[in-house]
Amino acid sequence: MSVLSWIVGMSLAGGMLSVSAAAFFSFKAKPHWVTHLISYAIGALLGAAFLEVLPHAITARGNATATTATVLGGILIFFMLEKLVLWRHCHFESCEGHEPQIHSHSHAHGAALHEQSRSGLLIMVGDTFHNFVDGILIAAAFMQDIRLGIITALAITAHEIPQEVGDFMILLHSGYSKARALAFNLLSSLATVVGAVLAYMALGYMQAAIPVFLSLAAASMIYVAVADLIPGLHKRTEIKATVQQICLISGGVATIFLSHLAIDHFMG
Repeated sequence: MSVLSWIVGMSLAGGMLSVSAAAFFSFKAKPHWVTHLISYAIGALLGAAFLEVLPHAITARGNATATTATVLGGILIFFMLEKLVLWRHCHFESCEGHEPQIHSHSHAHGAALHEQSRSGLLIMVGDTFHNFVDGILIAAAFMQDIRLGIITALAITAHEIPQEVGDFMILLHSGYSKARALAFNLLSSLATVVGAVLAYMALGYMQAAIPVFLSLAAASMIYVAVADLIPGLHKRTEIKATVQQICLISGGVATIFLSHLAIDHFMG
């Protein structure tokens, strides 16, 4: 398979898988399963960032200080983008910024419906932008190394599932039907393929930029795990929940490590 085939195939498969899994959990599964998915996703993201993406970025650039500085800058950029509501990851129905306001006035019902509809639209715009950027990161990883590309795509898919579950919940709460919510999420997932193909076409002429994109990919994974996902786990402080979270995070890291070994073996 060519590099472009890998990029398109993994981007498309990852998007379809994350949306399909999210639909299943949103429509059929028990709500507390989402918490387990988030714990697992944290491990997958951190494992991919520190065990795969960051080492490759340092090797490709040949300058550890410059690479880690780019990662630090990326984390700060993502923080500012999130502050501007351009990069908002929402994993729970009642997450801040998306919970409809209930007014005591006579027009409360209409205002609430307007807020709900607006929330659904905002989450779709944000998710489409997010998926587009994910496609760029996947393309950059594949253009550095096929194994790295597969690991990066797997890690992105792992964290997309709990995020997509949150998106489904918001859309359903905003008045969308199940079929319409699924259709919108599938359409939004195609932005990953678009971003990946455009990045492949552009990065093909800018090989020097690949280590920078890899550094930003690592920054994205670290930021999402630490800033967006981990705080939600701290809401459950009981010993049993903590042990479950640690085991699932460790499982996510182990999956990345074992995937690396399996891919190396498969690809010779």
